[in-house]
Amino acid sequence: MEPTPNRSDTRSKQISASPSEVFRAMSDPARIARWWGPDGFTNTIHEFAFHPGGTWRLTMHGPDGQDYPNESRFTRVETDRVFEIEHLNGHHFVLTIELSPHGEGTEVRWRQVFDTVEHYQRIAQFVAAANQQNLERLEAEVLRGRGAP
Repeated sequence: MEPTPNRSDTRSKQISASPSEVFRAMSDPARIARWWGPDGFTNTIHEFAFHPGGTWRLTMHGPDGQDYPNESRFTRVETDRVFEIEHLNGHHFVLTIELSPHGEGTEVRWRQVFDTVEHYQRIAQFVAAANQQNLERLEAEVLRGRGAP
């Protein structure tokens, strides 16, 4: 198998909130529907069985009017620490989001690993922008949940 760094997008973000506050925004389907996906996307959650082996089905509604059905399986869930899914339809990947206390907040580490370098390289530019937007939207939702402006 090809080395993971060659077939993955990895990034991190500091969020001024505790790991439990961040995790709440990642584990509540109503909240995740507000922040999941790149800018301009909205979501309809159909199933969200938030435990290892559980199914997550949603439709992402793009700003272009297109609907994008998604199905994933939760592979690891550790309260206030780890959220990991295997995306099963379309582009196959494993997404791991790790939370660590850092200073006055949380470091969110996001890693999306594809099966092959070739697959990743075909969509790397889109993935990098979309993942950065996802992290920014997550931060906005976490702060919204705290009552921040």
